[in-house]
Parts: sequence; C-alpha cells; structure tokens
Amino acid sequence: MAGQLVGKYVDLQINGYMGVDFNDTDVTVEGVCKAAASMRSDGVESALATFITGPVDSMCHCIHIVRQAIESDQRAGDVFKGMHIEGPFLSHKTGYVGAHPAKDVQPCDMRKLERLLEAGGKWVKYVTLAPEVDCDALMTRELASRKILVAAGHTDASLDELNRCIENGLSLFTHIGNACPMQVHRHDNIIQRALSMAQRLRFTFIADGWHLPDFFVENLMAIVPLDRLAVVSDAISAAGLGPGEYQLGPRLVKIGEDRCARSPDGQHFVGAASKMIDADRWLAENVVTSLETRQRLLYENPKNWLLIG
Repeated sequence: MAGQLVGKYVDLQINGYMGVDFNDTDVTVEGVCKAAASMRSDGVESALATFITGPVDSMCHCIHIVRQAIESDQRAGDVFKGMHIEGPFLSHKTGYVGAHPAKDVQPCDMRKLERLLEAGGKWVKYVTLAPEVDCDALMTRELASRKILVAAGHTDASLDELNRCIENGLSLFTHIGNACPMQVHRHDNIIQRALSMAQRLRFTFIADGWHLPDFFVENLMAIVPLDRLAVVSDAISAAGLGPGEYQLGPRLVKIGEDRCARSPDGQHFVGAASKMIDADRWLAENVVTSLETRQRLLYENPKNWLLIG
C-alpha cells in the first residue's frame, strides 16, 4: 500500500486533460480553463501546456489560444505558468519520432522557430528538440539566450551532437527512456549517451508504470543526482476519462482498462492517460517510499527548474 502522497505537483509536460486537447485546432479558451480547473482539483499547482509536432500554422494557432487563456482568465493563469513546445525539430526516424507525425517533423529552421516563439511570447518556457537536427546549435543558442529551457528529446544524437548543444545551453533531456525504438544497439544508444551526461543534464521521466518499469526508475535514481530528476505526466486529453478511444490532434488513441494510452494497433504508447497523483501513488507503491524524495521529484525540482530557466 502507498504511504502518504505528496498531493501537490508541478507538471512540465501536459498535452491535455479531461477531454481537452491543447493540440486540437478547435481548442477554446473555455476548454483550457476547464482543463486547468480539473488539474488544480487533482493537486497540480503549476504546469506547462505542451504542444507536440504538427503543421507550424496549426501549432501556432493552438499556442495562441492557450496564451489567450493564460492572459485573459485567472482560472488558466493560476495553473499554466508557461508552455512547453515539443517539436517539430525532432528526429524523423521511426522509433525516435514516437507518436509525433513524421510528416510534420522539420529540419533546423530559424524562421519557423521564431514563429512558434512569437505565438507563445513570454510564456514559452521549455523547448524540446533533437540536437542532430540543430545545425551548429543555432536553435539551442537562440533559445538559451532568451532564458528558455532547452531539452534533448525524440533524438538519436551522438555524443558530439549532445556535447555541442550542451555547450550552447541545452540543459535537459525529455522523458528519458522513451521516444526511442524498442531495439537499439546494446552499448552505444541514446539512453546510455544521455546518462553519461548525468552531471551535466537534468532529466524528466514518466512514472505511470507503463512507460518505464520500476527497475529502470531505480537505476535512473542511482545514476542521476536527485536534484537533476523530475516526473512529468505527459498526459493527453484522455487523462481522467477512463477506458475508450480518444483523439490526440489528428491521431486516435486507445485507453485500455489498465489506463495505458496506446496507438490503435497497440504497437506503441501515445502520451499518457495518468495524472500526477497516479505517478505519486505508483512511485510510492513500487519505487520510492520516501515522501521527501517524491516531493523532490514531483514538486520541488520542476518548480525550481522553472525558476532557474
């Protein structure tokens, strides 16, 4: 049985909640406020609304609507302290691209990056990109100059490519252990390369019992200093709705009785349908019995990272 739960959370990666999809071009200010209210009732104190790869015009539209909600309605502004743009500058390779639509993945393009940043304004706090796509670390350098957290993710970057971006301001790795193929080189793979940077990078991970097994999380915590780890939900609009079929942007997602979010063919995960309180409970029951440690992972560390920039 789980011990006492933290009960108060900061979530750096949430794509939607309780039927509201931040990546749907039909998203409304009222929908964003509804999601924020539901998140607050489930213990989320602060969060970053997350936008995944899509046509840049569509991404900008969705970002603009969420920005409007944050700026015009206290219900949204009290919860959403910014935005996390995850893509479209990611690896297009099967496995690494994950649930992102490969057709919309982009090479390094400073004009498109600027469009996304203009849409979000001061609310863009975190950008995930693939270092191998970032020519000469141009995007990383620009983002870091604006005090935006820059993370590697959906990537098969080499050590040299990781180092180049770290030297120019990259400081995180998004949902370590996911967004990579089921089968990789037994030694030289993106997980091992990223973990070799454990003293230079911070890492987020999904703790829903499906994206990572308990022993992976235990190994992660043994390798990476505690202040460099944070849990994210990676929740999609199906979070909190139970089993069924739901839309994530243009994609259909199936939620089983186990609350795991999968593609219709069952071949890979598509975001998560669990909440931060579910992560808290899973960690308490399977990995981390210490309330103080879970508080660091689920609340204090992500909150501090947002303040650090």
